[in-house]
Amino acid sequence: MPPMECPGCGAPMTAHTFEAKLGRQVSIDLCLECQLFWFDRGESLQLSPASTLKLFRIIGDHGAKGRPPAPGEVLCPRCRGRLGLAHDRQRNTRFQYWRCPAGHGRLTSFFDFLREKDFIRPLSREQVEALRRSVDSVNCSNCGAPVDLARGSACGHCGSPLSMLDLEQTGRLVAQLREADRADKTVNPALPLELARARREVETAFASFQNEPEWTLDVGAGLSALARWLGKSVR
Repeated sequence: MPPMECPGCGAPMTAHTFEAKLGRQVSIDLCLECQLFWFDRGESLQLSPASTLKLFRIIGDHGAKGRPPAPGEVLCPRCRGRLGLAHDRQRNTRFQYWRCPAGHGRLTSFFDFLREKDFIRPLSREQVEALRRSVDSVNCSNCGAPVDLARGSACGHCGSPLSMLDLEQTGRLVAQLREADRADKTVNPALPLELARARREVETAFASFQNEPEWTLDVGAGLSALARWLGKSVR
């Protein structure tokens, strides 16, 4: 089967095979240049915890470079129907994706995948106010465009609210995903000790941020640091 064409730029996408729940496998197509994933119907929900961490690592390895503009009109790589922009919510975090009207799948940016999996979240009103007292503008974590804080707290180019990588929350999620992955496979009598060790590794990974607050606006830099650590522990 020929490679799928990226709906964003038309270049061939790269297919990666990942473990899914119940011992199955899924093939996910991605474009590193456009920083987009294509998920066939239901694939995002079928990912095993270990596969979610592997995608997290891919984003960390490649998501810190300059970001391309968000796609305009995009077509489904399966049926060539026009993809419609859909909005969803994970807890208190909104995310979006482009959905095939015929149900073939959806196109998701790296940034919105992180939102969907609760790795990053919007700044609170108090955090935005604290940021305004320090700087006049910041760059959008989604598209890289400058955000004028005097005019609002969302990107005027792509509409994304200011978002942050919450280091404490990310540590908990990484530990929970590793715990779920181990629990899905076998019942290990040494699991409590292994989980304690995993949590210590997370704390050690975050020790490099000891001079930073518990959250950081530089999502790309934070993800890159976490990806380096995940590269040692996620295979």
